[in-house]
Amino acid sequence: MTVVRVEQKVLNENQRIALDLRRRFEENDILCLNFISAPGSGKTTLLESTLAVFRPEEKVAVLTGDLQTENDARRIARYGFPVQQIVTGGVCHLDGKMILRALEPWPLENIDILFIENVGNLVCPSSYDLGEQAKIVLLSVTEGEDKPLKYPSIFHKAALLILTKVDLLPYVPFDIEAAKANARQVNPAIEILEVSCATGKGMDEWRAWLDERRGNRRPIAAAINTGVVADKQH
Repeated sequence: MTVVRVEQKVLNENQRIALDLRRRFEENDILCLNFISAPGSGKTTLLESTLAVFRPEEKVAVLTGDLQTENDARRIARYGFPVQQIVTGGVCHLDGKMILRALEPWPLENIDILFIENVGNLVCPSSYDLGEQAKIVLLSVTEGEDKPLKYPSIFHKAALLILTKVDLLPYVPFDIEAAKANARQVNPAIEILEVSCATGKGMDEWRAWLDERRGNRRPIAAAINTGVVADKQH
């Protein structure tokens, strides 16, 4: 019972911070998106492929979380936009307090889009609200199509499922229609995109989804080209 009370206290405190973050994002007209997936599903590469076609004047920023290393932040920094690595030191998720602390050096009026790349984990991050407008879950075709049924919480809460590395479909035993059906069984309203950062498949649809989320204020960037991350495979 003590463990349950402690967990509830932590989540209640996180919810208080998340509500404050959401208010601040809304006041500054910031679109905040929280990317969640298992390790290796392609979150960082999708961000690289997305940032590669943003105009330099776009007000975009990235927070990226990992248990150790600043490798992802170094990769993302190549595209010229503000980025901070949140090293959790063993914690399997980001929480509101981490986001609040990481944002302190950045004037929020200088941000239009905030991408949060969560720690690679399909379980813990789903419990923590970060003030985001939407959670986005990634599932690569190198994983099992039953993941939405095994880890239903994040698929239930996500607004969008991005099926990644679809260029590998001819080579892996992944039933993409079953994966979609499983996701919709958990969340009938979930939107689904099929994406390959290697070939560019689905990247225009992903850009259009971002534009719609921004309220069609203006296009995010020119059409996303294929193969924009030349030194990465997926």
